[in-house]
Amino acid sequence: MSRSQLVAEHLPLLRRYARALTGSQASGDAYVAAMLEALLQDPALLEEKLGPRVGLFRLFTQIWNSVSVNEGADNGPAPAVSEQRLSSLTALTRQAFLLLSLEGFSEEEVAHILDTDVAKVRELADAAGRELAAEIATDVLIIEDETFIAMDLESLVKNLGHNVIGVARTHTDAIALAKSKQPGLILADIQLADGSSGLDAVNELLKSFEVPVVFITAYPERFLTGERPEPAFLISKPFQPAMVSAVASQALFFQRNSRSRPKAAAS
Repeated sequence: MSRSQLVAEHLPLLRRYARALTGSQASGDAYVAAMLEALLQDPALLEEKLGPRVGLFRLFTQIWNSVSVNEGADNGPAPAVSEQRLSSLTALTRQAFLLLSLEGFSEEEVAHILDTDVAKVRELADAAGRELAAEIATDVLIIEDETFIAMDLESLVKNLGHNVIGVARTHTDAIALAKSKQPGLILADIQLADGSSGLDAVNELLKSFEVPVVFITAYPERFLTGERPEPAFLISKPFQPAMVSAVASQALFFQRNSRSRPKAAAS
C-alpha cells in the first residue's frame, strides 16, 4: 500500500477526532487540510515509528498546537475556537482523553502523539475524569430505534449523571418529544428502521432551538468525507461507553455556558 493510500485510509477517523476536538466540522476539517498541505510539502513529516495512524495523529497534533487555521479566513466568520478552548493544560487534557477514549490508542501511543510520557498521559486522563465530573447535568433525548442499543444508551447516560427525557424511535416521535421537553443534548441514530432519518429529525429541530447533537451510525466513513456538511460529533456502532462519554462531553463542552434557546420565528 502506498503512503498516500495509508494516509487516505486513516483520514475519516482523523476528521472525527479533529471535529470533536474543535467542536465543529469546518474548524476540524480545516486543521486536517492544513496537516495534509504540510505533508504534501514535506512527506518526511509523517514518521512511522509506531505505525502510520499514530504518525498521522502526531503530525495533526503538531499542527493543532502551533497553527490557528481559522484566523483571518475570507469565507465568512470562523468558528470561535480560540474563544471556546480552555487553557493549554485543559486543551492537552481533552486531547489525551479523546485519543484514549474516542480513538482507542494505548497510553504509549498517546504519549508519542502528544510528545510526552505515559505518566503524564495518566495524569491527563485523571484530570479529564475530574472535568467530566464537574460537567453540569443535562436532559438528554435519545433517538434510536434498536431496543437494546437504546437501553444501553439510556443506562450509560444516567450513569454519567444526566437525565433521559425520553427515547424516540421515529422521526415523528423525536420531533414531538423534543418540542415538548427541549433537551440539553441529543444522541441520535442517523438511520432509523422505519425508513425515517434521525439526521432529518435533528435538522428540523435545530430550526427551532439550539442543542448539541451527537450522531450514532454503523457507517461513520459515509459522514466523514469532508466533502459536504457533516456531523461534528459522531459515534461508531458498536460503541464503547468511554466513546459515548468522550464525545458527549465534548459536545457539552462547547455549549457549557449556554442553554437551549428558542430562535426568532421566521418572517
